[in-house]
Amino acid sequence: LLDTGFIEARLYVPRFVLLELQAISDSQDPIKRQRGQRGLEMLNNLQNRKDIELKIHEQDIEGKLDVDARLVKLAALLEAKLMTTDYNLNRVASIQGIQVLNINELSRALKPVFLPGETFHVKLIREGKEHNQGVGYLEDGTMVVVENGKRLLGKTVKVEVTTILQNPSGRIVFAKLGELPPSRSNGRQ
Repeated sequence: LLDTGFIEARLYVPRFVLLELQAISDSQDPIKRQRGQRGLEMLNNLQNRKDIELKIHEQDIEGKLDVDARLVKLAALLEAKLMTTDYNLNRVASIQGIQVLNINELSRALKPVFLPGETFHVKLIREGKEHNQGVGYLEDGTMVVVENGKRLLGKTVKVEVTTILQNPSGRIVFAKLGELPPSRSNGRQ
């Protein structure tokens, strides 16, 4: 997001968030540990960039509050916007009058809109759950389920949208095979 140049503000990361990342990166759970380490790595990369200003904010919030509640209180004190991908933090902050920049909402707003009947190309990479389905993914991660696509796994095919299903984990496009490309002739007729 920062690489696009759309954000030209000073970014603050509270010290208590940094400490939380450190605790997660020391976790016995390998998945949590990996996420914590990735978070610390990302912060390090952001801090080393010359085009943005990232500051560690030292002020803590008193009381026995979880990290989300402390973030909301600190944003209110600083009259700052809160940038997050966390759905629950977004809702809690919004209810309390904090302006939230939700990166997931931005991503959803930028995803292409498909209507039934539209066509596009997608590479089929695995079998679907139902008989003869093939599954591919768009660049934004949207899953495309293609009926009768199983036989074309590994190929890029033209598909026609039949329906779109929006669920909490994202959007799934259901499609049928479009016109198949003509088979290649080996020069003989």
